[in-house]
Amino acid sequence: MTMPRLLVLEAFLDEPECERYGLELAHGAGLEPGTIYPILVAFEAAGWLTSRAEEVDVHAEGRPRRRYYRLTAEGVAAGRAAIAVRKQRTQPGARRLAW
Repeated sequence: MTMPRLLVLEAFLDEPECERYGLELAHGAGLEPGTIYPILVAFEAAGWLTSRAEEVDVHAEGRPRRRYYRLTAEGVAAGRAAIAVRKQRTQPGARRLAW
């Protein structure tokens, strides 16, 4: 799994029950919005996320409608597993040198 995908999962897993919108995730993960949205689409296609369009009067709010994303139970489990694998691979001594 790529580092940007792991960063998005970590941002979600900080509070897995909360809904988040793309720009909020971009800031939380330290990534550009152009990087975030393809990841969100892929995670939703995999069943790791659900999404909903915000019900708001865009003229009254003075901003575009947001799409909110939330991790599914499958997404929480897969995200935690992916992060655990990454941590295991990056621990000191995780790789043995062949002499």
